Order: sequence, then structure tokens, then C-alpha cells
Amino acid sequence: MGTPLGNFVRAKRDSIRPEDLGLPAHERRRAPGLRRSELAARAGISVEYLTRIEQGRDRNPSDPIVKALADALSLDVAERTHLRYLAKISGGLCPDRSRPVPPERTVRPTVRRILELLEPGIAFVTNRLGDVLAHTGGFATVMRDTGLLDAEEPNLTRYVFTHPQARTILTNWDQIADEQVFNLWLGPSTESFEWFTAEFAPVAGAEFTRRLHRHLPPPRVPLTMHHPRAHQLSWDRETLELPTPDAQQLVIWLPADEATAAAVEHLRDRPRRATLRAV
Repeated sequence: MGTPLGNFVRAKRDSIRPEDLGLPAHERRRAPGLRRSELAARAGISVEYLTRIEQGRDRNPSDPIVKALADALSLDVAERTHLRYLAKISGGLCPDRSRPVPPERTVRPTVRRILELLEPGIAFVTNRLGDVLAHTGGFATVMRDTGLLDAEEPNLTRYVFTHPQARTILTNWDQIADEQVFNLWLGPSTESFEWFTAEFAPVAGAEFTRRLHRHLPPPRVPLTMHHPRAHQLSWDRETLELPTPDAQQLVIWLPADEATAAAVEHLRDRPRRATLRAV
């Protein structure tokens, strides 16, 4: 049986074109990406040891081995962080999982003040599970017709996988679905990850569960929407990590083009006062 670490290494190995790493592109390959022998040589380990890691038969590679694999796979900063996290999970070094609990939902007053300063911008506070914990009035202006904020405790992950409007409104639905599931692996904690997935997987179905075994960070691309009232919107997104005890992120959406900026102004002209909301 595989491990998150082994699954990640195999998936990343399969995704790499040999020529991108300066290796000869052989005419015939039985599988895409790097051969095990090529990755093992780059990492300075044996093919047999790499096979044990990928198949989950070695669950405790040393820190130098993990670093060597990261170098051999040419991982970026986000991927290296994720690789170290998966190594801890696979080796059983994460906190006790016997009592999974929901994460803390409190947003600090100073963070709420930041949201106030960002008005009328489109911003919200979330955690890796997708809970929308607080948001600007600008965010409500954009999202109030999409169904996301209809729930008593809005959650982006639940919205993406279960709301009937999500696939219509999120024109790059597959990308956003990949992002939301990948975020689950990054926190707030192993306990909350297990609590959420146990509760949510039976409801979300196969589109969710098959993504749980993907460990490659999705690419950063604009968020595109087919808005019920503003038609096509495109957003550049910036995510600011709040201090570790919060396990929360401040997410800001910026219009990616002039048409989106104009559409947002049109939405703001609708007769409804936008106010900061703590969920």
C-alpha cells in the first residue's frame, strides 16, 4: 500500500519531461516522465530504495534523502514544503490523530481591521479547509448571487464540490477543485484534515476522493467566473499567510482585466450597502 510521500514522488516523476532536466529524450518509453533509474541516479540513491519509497515500503527516509529527492525532482519552494510535510505524515511524525476536531474559527480583531482597510476590495479570511471566516463587503457584493454565502458557515470546498451552481459559475472548475483539495493537505492540522475528509468525502463523491491522492501543487492561474449578473470575470489572487497559531489565510482578489474591474463597479452600483461580515 502506498504512502502520501510515495504517491507524490511517483506523480512528480511521471510529470517531468526528461529534456527539461538535461536528460536525453529517448524515443521509446513505457511510461511518461523520468525512469526510476534516472531519478535514483540524480538523487544519489539506489533504484531499489527509490522503489521502496514509491511503493510505501519505506516510510521513514532521512532528511538528507528527502532533500536529495527534492533536488533531483527540481521542486520549487511550495513543493519542497509539501514534500517535507508528506514525509512526516508517511513516517507517523504528525500529532496524535485519535481525536480529530474542527479547527478554530475565531478571526482576530486586528485581522478584521485589515479587512476594513481593504474595503471596497474583494478579500476574505479562510483556512485550508475552505471555511470563509470573515470577508469584506466587496467580497459579498461579488459573491452574493453565486450561492457561496447562502450557507450559515460558508465553505469554499463544500461549495465547489456540492453546490449546484459551482460548475457553472467557476469556469475553471477543475483547477479550483484541485486547489481546494490540495489545500487540505497543508493544514490547519492533520487532525482537522482527517476530521474534514471523513465528514465530507461521502457527500462530495468521486471527484473529491480521487483528488485526495494527487499531491502535485496545482499551477497558479487566474480565477475565472461566469457571474450570474456580471458575466465573465477574471481574478488574480494573492494569499497572505497569517501567523501560525491562526492557521488562516487572507485572500485578496484583484481584477485581472479592465472588463472585470468595470463589472465590479457595476455590481457595486446596485442598491445594497456593502458591510464587513464576520462569519
